[in-house]
Amino acid sequence: MSKWIRFRRQDSQVDEMGKLLDEVDFGNQRVAVYVGELFDGAQPTEEILRVEDLTLLTPCWPGKMIGLWNNVRSAAEKQGLTIPEEPLYFLKCSNCYLPHLGQIQRPQYYDGRIIYEGELGVVIGKVCRAVSEQEAGDYIFGYTCVNDITALSLIDKDSTFQQWCRAKSMDTFGAFGPSICTDAEVEKLQVRTFYRGKLRQDYAISDLIFSPRQIVSRLSQDMTLFPGDLIACGTGGGVLPIKPDSTVEVCINGLDSLSNTMASA
Repeated sequence: MSKWIRFRRQDSQVDEMGKLLDEVDFGNQRVAVYVGELFDGAQPTEEILRVEDLTLLTPCWPGKMIGLWNNVRSAAEKQGLTIPEEPLYFLKCSNCYLPHLGQIQRPQYYDGRIIYEGELGVVIGKVCRAVSEQEAGDYIFGYTCVNDITALSLIDKDSTFQQWCRAKSMDTFGAFGPSICTDAEVEKLQVRTFYRGKLRQDYAISDLIFSPRQIVSRLSQDMTLFPGDLIACGTGGGVLPIKPDSTVEVCINGLDSLSNTMASA
C-alpha cells in the first residue's frame, strides 16, 4: 500500500510530493521525496523528510471535484428519499480546495448554516472516458478523506433555482487529504466523522447506492475524467452545523484522517 502527499518545506513556495514510509500516526511519519508527475512515473530521490517539518497541501490538485448526492442507502431511507436510478451529482470549483489542518472560513456576508459532510474521495489516475464498471478500477489511482462543506441555507435561497455550486464552492469548502492511499480495501471501509470530539457519522462504504467503480463508470459516460479529478462519494446521516472554533475530523480505516477547524467568529 502506498500513501502520497504534497507539501512545501518551511520558507519555500515550491510544491513537492512524496510517499509516506511509516505506519504510525500521520504527524510522526517520514516521507520519501519524489520528482516528476504523480500520475505518470514519479521517481524517487534519496531525500527523506519528516511530515511534522512540512506544510501540507492537498494531496493532488483536481481539475474538477464531483460530489454525489443521495448515495447512502441508510440515509436515503431515513430521510424518505427515493433511491436514484443513476448517480446524482454536482461540481465543486477548484477555489474551494482546503488541505488537512487548513482553516474553514465563513464568508463575511453569510450568516446561515454551514455543515460538514464526511465522505470517501476517489482520485482518478488516468484519462477515463466511457469505461465499463469492470474496467473502472483500473482508472482509480487511490482514495482519500473528504469533508464536503456546504452553506446549506443557500441551496434553496432562490425559489426558482437551486444553488448547489455556490453553496458547495465557497473558498475552503472542499477539504480533502491528507494523503492518497492507493490500495484500500474499499468494500471494508467505514466512514466516521467526529465533531467536537464526538462521533456523529458512522456508515459503511458497502452502504453506498453506487459503489466507487459504478460511480466512475457512470460519470465517464457523461464526461471525460482526468488524472487528479476527485469524486466525493456522498455522505451518511449525522451532519450538523459547524460552529466557530470547532473541529471536524473525517476518519476512514486504512486512510489518514482529515482534520479541519472552523475559524473564529
